[in-house]
Amino acid sequence: MANFDFSGPQFTRNEVVQLVLRVSIASLVTYYSVKWMLNHLDPTSKNKKKAQIRAEEQLKRLSEESGFKINIKNLSDYELMIASHLVVPDDIAVSWKDIAGLDSVIQELKESVVLPVRHRDLFSQSKLWSAPKGVLLHGPPGCGKTLIAKATAKEAGMRFINLDVAMLTDKWYGESQKLASAVFTLAIKLQPCIIFIDEIDSFLRSRNTNDHEATAMMKTQFMMLWDGLNSESGSTVIVMGATNRPQDLDKAILRRMPSQFHVGLPNKEQRKKILKLILETEKISKNVDLDELANMTQGFSGSDLRELCRNASVYRMREYMRNNQDSPSVSEIGNNLLTENQELLEITMQDLRSSYNKMKESKMHTGTLMLENRIGLD
Repeated sequence: MANFDFSGPQFTRNEVVQLVLRVSIASLVTYYSVKWMLNHLDPTSKNKKKAQIRAEEQLKRLSEESGFKINIKNLSDYELMIASHLVVPDDIAVSWKDIAGLDSVIQELKESVVLPVRHRDLFSQSKLWSAPKGVLLHGPPGCGKTLIAKATAKEAGMRFINLDVAMLTDKWYGESQKLASAVFTLAIKLQPCIIFIDEIDSFLRSRNTNDHEATAMMKTQFMMLWDGLNSESGSTVIVMGATNRPQDLDKAILRRMPSQFHVGLPNKEQRKKILKLILETEKISKNVDLDELANMTQGFSGSDLRELCRNASVYRMREYMRNNQDSPSVSEIGNNLLTENQELLEITMQDLRSSYNKMKESKMHTGTLMLENRIGLD
């Protein structure tokens, strides 16, 4: 760059303009060079771009399907990152009728959460009638906590953010707090909205002196923003968490989740209802005894019962294929396989017993059956 003598008479207006232009160009080049380097040094940059593309797709679908209008240009980059975890209502295929054996929990959720949200005009006459800002579902794994959260959003007509806690832990200092803030600002723009955090104990566990500074700041930021929801009487944003270790949660979090529901292992009658719901769309033999099956599956969760039935169905198909390898109907797999051989493809009680014995052996080896039996005695 040329040296200019500002004190000399030879310094002209053109030279001042040239100097300003050179400094401006140098600054722009430096800025974009540093930005380019940071973007390429950040290992998560590709994931962020994918997240933003997905967010735009989900918000567009939300606008088309429900008529809810939101200007994507008004959302920050952080809000777009969170919006990538938005679940469009049409993608939630779970409703109350798809959940069996949890009638008391469902009824209480209907009265305390769904009704205040669906009838906001009526319930707005009193602050005490409003829906809770925090709901905790706790109990053993596989008992339907996530299904209940999705069904609640579906029945209440709420948007559903299935928050991935891992995305809040950004490697750059200060980014995690901005992402945590974006969770709530986006939810308010999308309200009525549920922010669902699965395994919430891994994110908001009890604070101690061993916590990293950034983690502690993020937790504090999250709770402060959560408190902000309580001060806004008109907002309809609910933070719903699920955990099988409620004792690990910070006491400050438990205070912010006044509505708590225990979703335990099903008893015999509940297991029978769950089995009936799972098998009602399947072809089953007349010898299937749901009472016997419910009695022998003590300590099984809802997901265990579904897996038991799935394995039994697979056993039946394997048996059919093994015995009919040379059959023309097998080589021409299609509608004929389902119409001409209905009886051979029906799930039998023996299939269910074989599936149960395999799962029981596996559970005994892993030690989970003994623990579950202790928790869920009929």
